[in-house]
Amino acid sequence: MSDFPVFDLSRFERAGRGERAALGAEVDDICRSTGFLAISGHGVPQTVIDGAWTRARAFFDLPAEEKQKARAPYAGYPYGYLGPESEALAKSKGQDTPPDLKESFNGGPLGVPAGLDDPQALAFCYAPTIWPDAPDGFRPAWEAYYRAMEDLAARIMRVFAVALKLDEDFFVSTIDRPISALRALNYPEQAVPPKPGQLRAGAHTDYGSLTILLPEPGSGGLEILTPEGAWRAVPPVQGAFVINIGDLMALWSNDRWVSTLHRVVNPAPRSDGTTRRQSFAFFHQPNWHQEIACLPSCLTEGETPRYEPVLSGPYLMGKFQSTVKAA
Repeated sequence: MSDFPVFDLSRFERAGRGERAALGAEVDDICRSTGFLAISGHGVPQTVIDGAWTRARAFFDLPAEEKQKARAPYAGYPYGYLGPESEALAKSKGQDTPPDLKESFNGGPLGVPAGLDDPQALAFCYAPTIWPDAPDGFRPAWEAYYRAMEDLAARIMRVFAVALKLDEDFFVSTIDRPISALRALNYPEQAVPPKPGQLRAGAHTDYGSLTILLPEPGSGGLEILTPEGAWRAVPPVQGAFVINIGDLMALWSNDRWVSTLHRVVNPAPRSDGTTRRQSFAFFHQPNWHQEIACLPSCLTEGETPRYEPVLSGPYLMGKFQSTVKAA
């Protein structure tokens, strides 16, 4: 879709103060309308992307019993392998649907911040990732991609600060110990028809500040709900990541920015005859103890915040646990 917004991050980072303000205004307009845009000029090495992508593909190609060796140890554990029909994302929005037609591998922060002793944080966001034994090189490739996404998310948050007419460094202290998670998703071939109402990923919003999505080239299925109430396809953009706003950024901005409802539908076969689809999603999340409250720059005179403040970590934990299929 030629009208899907694409923002060149390298242009922003090369720009002077005045041009950065103008580019920030462009992002503000996009985030007010759809909450989805593509980021080009991101600087993430293709070798890092390919290394993680090919090893994730090789992992999903393993026999089910091999993948299950890296499974999450109990329902509600955030990391490791989640097999097909293990969660229903639409339940985070109060919709009772059949479980989603996907499998995933999930990993959290690569280390625990010094001095952190909150038991909930240690048991949830900083729980150990259950690493698979195969394929060779999986963990270092995964960690290289995670670090690249953590850096990219921090750079995008600088753009967001300018877009919201804040100091460019405003968010730095709120994301210096982020509780972000990386998810590799595989939507297998559909050998049998889905159940009524069953999708690859049910309609949901993401929970944090922003999500960095890498969809499979040439794939379809990701859709967003437009302000007019229609579902619209989101295309993969060559050489770019797809970015969407999460719930906490909508709360920070007092709904000035949209945490857009999105889903992954059951698509028709691609040109190669397959219906399989893979993607990476990096869910950027502010520090566990960070209070998310309405930003003063997002309040007009006489306006009041629409939401009570929340803490980043407990909000994430509650949303995640609502989606997991009980054992």
